[in-house]
Amino acid sequence: MWIFHGFKIGGLQQKIFNLVLIFLAALIGVFITVSLIQQRSLTGVVEEANKEQQSAITEVSEGTMDSVIAQSLTKTTALQAYIADDLFSDVKTDVSTLHSFATQLFINKDSFHDHAYEAPKAENDGKTSVQMQHEEGVNPADSEYLGLIANMSEIMISMFDNSDKLGACFVATTDGCILFVNDRSGVSLDENGNAKTFPVRQRQWYIQAKDAGKLIFTGVEEDYSTGTTGLVCAAPVFDNNGEVVAVVGADIFLTSVSDYVNGSTASGGFICIVNERGQVIFSPNKEGTFKAEISESSPDLRDGENEELANFVKEALEKNTGLKHISVDGKEYYLVGAPMATVGWAAVSAVEVELTHQPTEMMLANYESINEKSLTAYKDGAQESVRILLTIIVGLVVLAIAASILVTRKMVKPIEQMTTRINSLSDGDTVFEMEKVYKTGDEIEILAQSFVDLSSKTRDYIAKITDITAEKERIGTELALATRIQADMLPNTYPAFPDRPEFDIYASMDPAREVGGDFYDFFLVDDDHLCMLIADVSGKGIPAALFMMASRIILASNAKLGKSPAEILEATNSTICQNNREEMFVTVWLGILEISTGKLTAANAGHEYPVVMQAGEKFELYKDKHGFVIGGMDGMKYKEYEISLKPGSKLFIYTDGVPEATNAENQLFGTDRMTGALNEHADATCEEILKGVRGAVDEFVKEAEQFDDLTMLCMEYKGEIKK
Repeated sequence: MWIFHGFKIGGLQQKIFNLVLIFLAALIGVFITVSLIQQRSLTGVVEEANKEQQSAITEVSEGTMDSVIAQSLTKTTALQAYIADDLFSDVKTDVSTLHSFATQLFINKDSFHDHAYEAPKAENDGKTSVQMQHEEGVNPADSEYLGLIANMSEIMISMFDNSDKLGACFVATTDGCILFVNDRSGVSLDENGNAKTFPVRQRQWYIQAKDAGKLIFTGVEEDYSTGTTGLVCAAPVFDNNGEVVAVVGADIFLTSVSDYVNGSTASGGFICIVNERGQVIFSPNKEGTFKAEISESSPDLRDGENEELANFVKEALEKNTGLKHISVDGKEYYLVGAPMATVGWAAVSAVEVELTHQPTEMMLANYESINEKSLTAYKDGAQESVRILLTIIVGLVVLAIAASILVTRKMVKPIEQMTTRINSLSDGDTVFEMEKVYKTGDEIEILAQSFVDLSSKTRDYIAKITDITAEKERIGTELALATRIQADMLPNTYPAFPDRPEFDIYASMDPAREVGGDFYDFFLVDDDHLCMLIADVSGKGIPAALFMMASRIILASNAKLGKSPAEILEATNSTICQNNREEMFVTVWLGILEISTGKLTAANAGHEYPVVMQAGEKFELYKDKHGFVIGGMDGMKYKEYEISLKPGSKLFIYTDGVPEATNAENQLFGTDRMTGALNEHADATCEEILKGVRGAVDEFVKEAEQFDDLTMLCMEYKGEIKK
């Protein structure tokens, strides 16, 4: 290497200069070659890409729309069918209650006196009242049963006033009389204000219930008095000799169902209801296959010529169909069906396939317009760019040659000095400071500053490590405190009720993290009622723990007001849904034990099945009916059920962390292993039972990580202890 007028021949400066020249020559050659090739082929490439993009847009858009519709329509239809079926399920429960009361009344008729009754009165119109009507030619004074069934007046009034689903409830006798409750006395009076006769034994519900010998739902028909569309749920009542003596029932007006179905066209599709005979009874359509007709002669879609539609309707009456693509009346439809089990009907949602493709067609039209404008602008701009770039390149070549000589001289000196300083750094000397020679205003200065910053950061690193270690210790301390606070909020002193020998209770909670979302609680509502609950909040960690604390307080507050389990869940759900922006929810099982009798009244909001061991028997899952989770939807109703516990009976409730405990092979512990573990320790105390189940879980999962909170509660009912 030798120096010529300050330029180092053979050194870094020459290498940089040679690199610049080579780069410029290559750049010019490549640019000219590529420009010529691209100029000829780019237009064709853009046009081909346009076609491929249109095809991709069509495929992705239509596929996305189909997927969205499949998910949305399937879930919506199932929910609609569930909500509609709930109406009939509640009415069926009411009629079953009337049937039970009437049956006991006739079985024990000698124990009851005749109750007063009266004919419809004009002044009762608009008020809930008990009214008597009879068939033409029948004298109610001669009725053998009318005075007896009048004893049901108060229960029918209470049932009608406490239900927003009933049009009327009634008891009809086999001697042509009927006692009914509604708030429409006026429709039972003629123009002179006298009570009309009523063809009791000619009504379809009377004939159908008597012939069937069991609870039935009639088909959709017009109400005899008001002309309103509805149906009747009815059941025959038998005396001690097995003879039909009466028919109890309730009217259900379907105005809300009709209005909902007729308004379903606003979303671009429509909803219709198909009865158990395959006939469309509710639909917004005025013509075509999906036209609604309330007639025995209306067509059965299962027997139509459209085989795909016939099979779809058959499937919808039995189970959720999923999304089906079917041609009906010359149009292509997406159809989804879901059964309404109580009445044997089905809800069907339909959307025209053509409607789902409109967004794709609009996107393609807009894309084509934009693409044409862009292509024209591109061609003009490309030609102009070539001319400008050629001019610039010529100028840059001249400037680059001159600048490279100057730049390489200024570049090499600071780099050489920087290298010398870096090589001199040692373990005891880690300070690299900015010097004047490094301040070149370019990447060299940035590189020098980077070394300065690195030197400074190295010194700060040890200090930060110390601070981070202290912060982790603080966080660990706070999480440990949070764990203790959460544990202290739950009952954890045993025996929990040392002065109450009628029962024994024990519970445990092992969170998967420092804090968890599971919780349990038990407390005496009064001297004769023990409330027990167990719950599982969605999510994990601190958010779930906070939601758990709020849920527990709300549940306990409502329980201590003396409410029933269903009322407690409904009130809690309403409170949580009022301000649940994070959309968290909690599953809850809640039961109230009447200590003196052993009667356990319970309700389930989407939680696991309880496990019950009656005295002298084994632990078995009690498959109760689940309601919706707390916090999922406002206005939900919950059903209660009762379990009669004898002395020696035991109750075991838990969260899903028990059956869903997973071992290293991703196998679940499961309810069978859980009940097996319970029965191995069936004769033990509640505390020993929980320890036995936990031991079985630990033995199953071994070294696998615990992914979910594991919470259990066991209660043994011992009955009243004689002192």
